[in-house]
Amino acid sequence: MTYYTEEGLERIKKELSCLKSEGRIRVANDLAEAHKKGDLSENAEYDAARDTQGLLEAKIAALESLVANARVLKESEIDVSRVSILSKTRVRNKKTGKESVFMLVSQGEADLKQGKISVESPMGKGLLGKKVSEVAQVHTPSGIIELEILKIGLDL
Repeated sequence: MTYYTEEGLERIKKELSCLKSEGRIRVANDLAEAHKKGDLSENAEYDAARDTQGLLEAKIAALESLVANARVLKESEIDVSRVSILSKTRVRNKKTGKESVFMLVSQGEADLKQGKISVESPMGKGLLGKKVSEVAQVHTPSGIIELEILKIGLDL
């Protein structure tokens, strides 16, 4: 089971719907065009269209599975006594003093520009379960970063 925000799950459902309708129509048109060009055994366009169709169907299957196993967490279900999925966390880098706010989300919703980090990322794993005033040690390729937990909430 994977936890999502309402908007994150809606975005995935819209993408799935678009792939099932527009994506399949586009691939069917590509296959029809390639089929018109003659011998299918030596038709590179037809082979490419079939490959595209296979990739599209695999992506559709993956998204359907994701949606089937997704759960939307309501704010009332989020424990803000510790860093958890869908909580927002204000942290201070112990070395630089820089403060940042992060929201822990599922991997499919991660977007660093929006401050959404995956619970499966090194930073997400380091922060998960920590309480206010605790220090999280995050293992990165460039070394260990120490982040002090300043505040945990739903709206920071």
